[in-house]
Amino acid sequence: MSERTAAPGAVIVADTTGPADIYGVHGTAGLTHWKALASGLDLAAGWEAVEWASVPPGGVSGEHRHTRTEEIYFVLRGFGEIVLDGVASPIHEGSMVLTGVGTVHGLRNTGDTDLDWLVIEIRSPHTAHTLRTAAGQDTESPARPVTEETPVNARLHDLRAEKTVDPAGVFTGPLRRAALRSLEPGGTLGLRSEGVEHTVFVTSGSGWAQSDSATVELAAGTSVTLPLGTEVRLGAGKSEELEFFHAELTVPATAGEHAR
Repeated sequence: MSERTAAPGAVIVADTTGPADIYGVHGTAGLTHWKALASGLDLAAGWEAVEWASVPPGGVSGEHRHTRTEEIYFVLRGFGEIVLDGVASPIHEGSMVLTGVGTVHGLRNTGDTDLDWLVIEIRSPHTAHTLRTAAGQDTESPARPVTEETPVNARLHDLRAEKTVDPAGVFTGPLRRAALRSLEPGGTLGLRSEGVEHTVFVTSGSGWAQSDSATVELAAGTSVTLPLGTEVRLGAGKSEELEFFHAELTVPATAGEHAR
């Protein structure tokens, strides 16, 4: 295992400590704390990035249209509202927003504590095709690009209540599922990236993640991302449950062949 700067093919372990302070995200004037947990440059399944973000009370992540990527917001802490094409809805810890291509979205902290959320950005089929074609990996016809006339394509879920969400009907890219999962004290789970890639973000509890090369401790705010061909075993501590967000993306056959 290794940190975010690991050699290609290594399991990527990161956490939310030491974020950058960024002002004016998506055209706003306020402060956003932000940290990249994994980059699509190290992965094969069409990920753009896995990120953590936070805004203070009253803070805003400005409204913007998604034309290249499909995006998950999963709220980790706090209260706020998500604006989807001008319509505001309340969000809270456990809320998950699926924003498809063509939709304008923004977020505001309406609570009295920081609003923290996980961001998973996934390339749309049209964007992924363009990148693969440029790299000589794809000769199929491109998917339909996004225009101003693309219909609204977004959905709000309570992942704590639903536990797992099928993105069909909103996302058209490689996301196969998004879930909030848990391991009982002492429980274990094996994950292998074969035809798929995984990212896990610990929301509560403690435990460990073991690969062929190392074992690392897990705590709230730790992420583990598995590039193609890697595997880990997750384990909960002996005295408490381990809860984590889990996203799984299908790897295109051409990308898998190129990675090998």
